[in-house]
Amino acid sequence: MKKSKFEASLKRLEEIVGTLEDGNLSIEESLKLFEEGVRLSRLSNKILDDAERRVEILVKGDGSLTREPFAVDDSTRTGEGEG
Repeated sequence: MKKSKFEASLKRLEEIVGTLEDGNLSIEESLKLFEEGVRLSRLSNKILDDAERRVEILVKGDGSLTREPFAVDDSTRTGEGEG
């Protein structure tokens, strides 16, 4: 199955963070990777925002569509519920 843009962006962001944390790059290389990371972060946030809007639209109340925020519990945000 093809990875989504979000999953691919997240994987690349993890790679960038690891490379930057190693500290073995020149300043120019570090800045280039940082800029790529910022672009990927913005893309990922846009994808999440779009998905949240779609979830809100799909939530139904009394037969009509109503907007309700998508609730995420703390264990989901921190990854505590995994495993």
